[in-house]
Amino acid sequence: MIDYAEGSGKQYHTGVGPDDIGKYVILPGDPKRCKAIAAFFDDVKLVADSREYVTYTGSLDGTPVSVVSTGIGGPSASIAIEELTACGAHTFIRVGTCGGMQTEICGGDLIIATGAIRMEGTTKEYAPIEFPAVADLSVTNALVDAAIDLNNVYHTGVVQCKDAFFGQHRPEVMPTADELLSKWTAWKRLGTVGSEMESAALFVCGSYLRVRVGTVLLVIANQERAAQGLPNEQVHDTTAAIKTAVLALRKLIEADKTK
Repeated sequence: MIDYAEGSGKQYHTGVGPDDIGKYVILPGDPKRCKAIAAFFDDVKLVADSREYVTYTGSLDGTPVSVVSTGIGGPSASIAIEELTACGAHTFIRVGTCGGMQTEICGGDLIIATGAIRMEGTTKEYAPIEFPAVADLSVTNALVDAAIDLNNVYHTGVVQCKDAFFGQHRPEVMPTADELLSKWTAWKRLGTVGSEMESAALFVCGSYLRVRVGTVLLVIANQERAAQGLPNEQVHDTTAAIKTAVLALRKLIEADKTK
């Protein structure tokens, strides 16, 4: 492969090298969320700001950790995890947002994804469609334990991952309306808990790269509740999801130290 970084020792897209990051990484989508997450670290510093990838590195309980934004969607998320793994990272937690899909799931709740529907294009270049996109069990368990410790309302289950945001929110006007609506009905009947855009790519890439990946999401709102005339509060504050991810990292770090 061509060295597009021209011998700098830095990754071409993220702009980081092995000395810039910790082996434990939180992955938000929004670059602006990185600073808020980094505030939970000790001795934190901004180490890179390239394209959609903003990187802060600090420590938790004396162990180097980083937060790196991935932008929106599977392509940029796969680049992030590829380049960070190349720099030595081995544990990743996506912190993001989603829409709820079951009526018992409300805005402000958390979703901890156990797997993802591969209704996107990135993973097709990594694995045959029959291969499942699943979260790492140890990371998922740490997220569940953290959510319980913090008294957060949470749900576990499969999330749907798509490439087109408006394909979900305006499916009836799309040329593929029949297919989109039919599949949405199927996902709901199968108990899918939420819809987002990055976890499928991260889970499949994690399997390929042999690294640990988990996901915790804030439910912003639930269009299924709105469709049935149920209360549908919108919540945009991701603090609970961030705190859950940070505590989960602490648990994973401590568990790894005892191995």
